[in-house]
Amino acid sequence: MKFLFASVLASAIALSLSSVHAADGDLAVLEKAARSEGQVNSVGMPDSWANWKDTWNDISTKYDIKHSDTDMSSAQEIAKFAAEKSNASADIGDVGAAFGPLSVQKGVTQPYKPSTWDQVPDWAKDKDGHWALAYTGTIAFIVDKQQVKDIPHSWADLKKGNYVVTIGDVGIAAQAANGVLAANYAFGGDDKNVKPALTFFGELAKAGRLGLTDPTIANIEKGEIQVAVVWDFNGLNYRDQIDKSRFEVLIPSDGSVISGYTTIINKFAKHPNAAKLAREYIFSDAGQTNLAKGYARPIRAEHLTLPADIQAKLLPATEYKNARPIADQAAWEKTSKMLPRLWQENVIINMQQ
Repeated sequence: MKFLFASVLASAIALSLSSVHAADGDLAVLEKAARSEGQVNSVGMPDSWANWKDTWNDISTKYDIKHSDTDMSSAQEIAKFAAEKSNASADIGDVGAAFGPLSVQKGVTQPYKPSTWDQVPDWAKDKDGHWALAYTGTIAFIVDKQQVKDIPHSWADLKKGNYVVTIGDVGIAAQAANGVLAANYAFGGDDKNVKPALTFFGELAKAGRLGLTDPTIANIEKGEIQVAVVWDFNGLNYRDQIDKSRFEVLIPSDGSVISGYTTIINKFAKHPNAAKLAREYIFSDAGQTNLAKGYARPIRAEHLTLPADIQAKLLPATEYKNARPIADQAAWEKTSKMLPRLWQENVIINMQQ
């Protein structure tokens, strides 16, 4: 009976602690509960991506919480949460924007609203707190100035050039698919009708000016890429790693798309409070600054005063005036599933003529 009472009491305490809510002013309670768990296991949040290294080091040092990560894709993270259930080995993950709502549909998340919740735009968060973008990516151009003297500042400018525009594999890479959508917005299309973008890329293909290799730092450094369509955080990182003076990174002035990445907290997490504290820290000024160090644009950028050296890593806010989030996420999800076929029928076919 004594064991049964202790077990029931422990379960009650765990339930109470796991419902801690920072927005309700319970940060001290959350921290205490997280410290007692002493561990947080993440997926898809490796040291090298978005400077997670500094965030995990801060959390370990500040709260005495050990951390481990297993890198995997967004789809793999959700599948892992669903498959393991109560045998969960992961507490928190980082997934692409489209996978936030999907993870809720799959029933594998639990909500937590950090204390800075009101400073996260409505389009970038789930009203119940199951997901919220911590940082954004916007489709940009990276231009090798050694090869391209007339720097394009818009999608329209790309039409007038004589260089190769590299976008990567639209059927596999989210970066490439969002590049198509960004061009589509610029040429008057929407989330359902991508014909304007397909026409544009089809014309580049017909002119022999479309590159389909993955624009990685290696082939950019080798000079194999003249102009590439990339996430801004990738372009800026590549630029600085190779040679800042050699490359121009910019947001196309006639339209681009903003997406991003969200943490998801495993519904079945063994360390739920440590996971919630991690999200709290990620959305704090310090956590957001860490993301900026990794070239990711913090979702709370308008509410931060970043150190000058970190601010210099990012593009000025004025570059983003014609960039916008996906208007209809559900419509784009359907369209993006059809995109590989549409791309083959309208773009790739022009490369074979």
